[in-house]
Amino acid sequence: MKPYYLIPLVFLSACSTTPKLTLRPQSPPPAKDNSAVRYPELVRAYHFGRYVDPNDDLVMHEQHIVYRVEENTRWDLRPMRTATIGGSAAFATEPAPRDAAFSPLPVNDAVLAEVNAQRLATVQIMMEAQTLSSALAQFQAALQQAKTNLQETAVLRASVIEMKSRLDAIETAQRQPPPASNIATNEPPDSLSP
Repeated sequence: MKPYYLIPLVFLSACSTTPKLTLRPQSPPPAKDNSAVRYPELVRAYHFGRYVDPNDDLVMHEQHIVYRVEENTRWDLRPMRTATIGGSAAFATEPAPRDAAFSPLPVNDAVLAEVNAQRLATVQIMMEAQTLSSALAQFQAALQQAKTNLQETAVLRASVIEMKSRLDAIETAQRQPPPASNIATNEPPDSLSP
């Protein structure tokens, strides 16, 4: 006889035993703020109105929004700010500010001298620009006056030429002898006299 009847008993004994290892799903660890070590992804939304597909003029797109990843996430390689605790330097948990407007500039005498020299140069350039603009305004006014004078001179020359032609006509008329007058008199002509 074969021991096939023992196989179900083995299964029954396996079901009755309690497991020694229990697996339970665990809650994930609390999310850490990764802003200290990674830059976040920058996504921008663009709104498009209706337009014809540039690849197929038989297709028209309705207005919709397109999302574009402008900057991928990347590592923040800037050093952490250090805080002094009791005379010794310790790393702070807060990173240096990302915006350049908030980061302090290194200030020393050379930087201050250069900034002051740039300010002085800017003031001088602005004063020269004002001087040039006033000189340009005066030049434009003089140019306009010269154009007006040129037009008036042309009108006066035309009137002088016309007066000269009239004067020449009058002088030539005075130089010519007066025409003989054919006025009838009662005297007989000389050829008919006896």
